[in-house]
Amino acid sequence: MLAKHRLASLLLPRLLQWLGQRSLPTLHRLGGAAGLATYWLASRYRQHLRSNLARALGREPTRKERHGAAKNAGRMMLELPWIWQQPLPRVLSQVLDVEGWEHLEAARAEGRPILALTPHIGCFEITSLYVGEHMPVTILYRPPKQTYVEPLLRAGRAQGAVSLAPADLSGVRRLIRAMRQGEMAGLLPDQAPGKGEGIWSPFFGKPAYTMTLAARLSQVDNAIVLFFWGERFSRRGWRIHVSPPTEAITGSLEERVHAINRNLESLILRCPTQYLWGYNRYKRPAGAEPPPQ
Repeated sequence: MLAKHRLASLLLPRLLQWLGQRSLPTLHRLGGAAGLATYWLASRYRQHLRSNLARALGREPTRKERHGAAKNAGRMMLELPWIWQQPLPRVLSQVLDVEGWEHLEAARAEGRPILALTPHIGCFEITSLYVGEHMPVTILYRPPKQTYVEPLLRAGRAQGAVSLAPADLSGVRRLIRAMRQGEMAGLLPDQAPGKGEGIWSPFFGKPAYTMTLAARLSQVDNAIVLFFWGERFSRRGWRIHVSPPTEAITGSLEERVHAINRNLESLILRCPTQYLWGYNRYKRPAGAEPPPQ
């Protein structure tokens, strides 16, 4: 096991560096092929993706939808080394369209704290980098388990006016401070939390252990919540979407958690084949109470 870890620590950084020097269309082609191959070779992954996508759609997904979701998962993985290693101006040149930017401008004009929620859909790495070219943004950051990848990841994410806050109490304080100082705070609201950091909340009709942090931050000084995501064009670049909630995020903490999940459902169904269905959104954290029946 130790020998495998050492081998990975030597080879993976070199592989990531090599991938980072390929063109984005090439990586999207390779990623699509790799994602589809993984779908057919890994039966558990295939079943997981298919059942989660069916639950969201309310019907059995078509072959095109299943394959599209698998290909986009592969594209997401292989575009990351390019985003992290290419010069920021070149990365941002691949943002080919922006939809809803006026919602962010209106929020800034109000002068209230702004909370950006970016789910695991499309290219979620590009959104903070793009926003960081226009205003300071602090995002929650959890170091990867593969420590030898962290320097590359940190350098890729902390560009422009983007700051990283650790995923602990000090990081939460930094997010709140940033919001109150006129900056934007951002995080992934559909990331499965650890024990004691979430509650069970319906997500496409099934209980999912959902973080309470996003709901708590939405309570900071009557914050404005906006949803950001990067729609991936086939073998090209991305379109940045900025959307206000389709359902108001108000009430108690629990009510806000449920409202955020319903907003995520609405957003995901706009582009279901670009959501990361292979992510185990319904897992039960060790030590957490079982989900309600």
